[in-house]
Amino acid sequence: MRNSSFFKIYLAFSIVYLIILLSGYERFDLFLKPILIPIIGFGAYFYRKFPTQNILLAALVLSWLGDVILLFTDLGEIYFILGLVCFLTAHIVYCVLFNKQKRIRKRQNKPLFIFGSVLIAFYLIGMVSVLMPHLGDLEIPVSIYASIISIMLLFAFNGFLVWEKPGNQLVFLGAIFFIISDSILAVNKFYAPIPKSSFFIMLTYLLAQYLIVVGTLKLNPKTVEQTV
Repeated sequence: MRNSSFFKIYLAFSIVYLIILLSGYERFDLFLKPILIPIIGFGAYFYRKFPTQNILLAALVLSWLGDVILLFTDLGEIYFILGLVCFLTAHIVYCVLFNKQKRIRKRQNKPLFIFGSVLIAFYLIGMVSVLMPHLGDLEIPVSIYASIISIMLLFAFNGFLVWEKPGNQLVFLGAIFFIISDSILAVNKFYAPIPKSSFFIMLTYLLAQYLIVVGTLKLNPKTVEQTV
């Protein structure tokens, strides 16, 4: 895949960042976290033009804004809410992105889709039920956010059933990691502290963004296929 250097740099910086988090030096967030998504964004930007490129870039920009704003949550709850809004919008944009990808199958496997939808619904109901008593004034915003990320996962799962391999697998796996990352963040913030939560949140988040971006590019291949 063209301009694979950006993806290699992203992976290298992500590993360094995760090692720093694991070592307990979370104060370096302010310097390292804001540069990660722009790096992979450049990789998507300098890839050849494809129909949904701007949608993918929009989702990455919104994710980056969310990353930056959440760095300041210690200054007030408003920063958490604004970060939530950015990621909420990013997930909506990802839904649009997934919906516009080319299908190789006109019909999905309906029994499998229904089964997957039920599992996602159970996740949503379970997560909201666990968190609800602890949310206070954030009951509605967090419930809406949980619903949107579940819908995003549903779009990715539908794509898994109708898109071409390996892009379908990468995007779906990326969506799962996104759900895991957001779930860890929510449980840690509202329910009970999780040891090394920052490390696990960012590990799953960085994997999620990488897999979604690379998967989307795989769904929009060049004439001559290369690899990241």
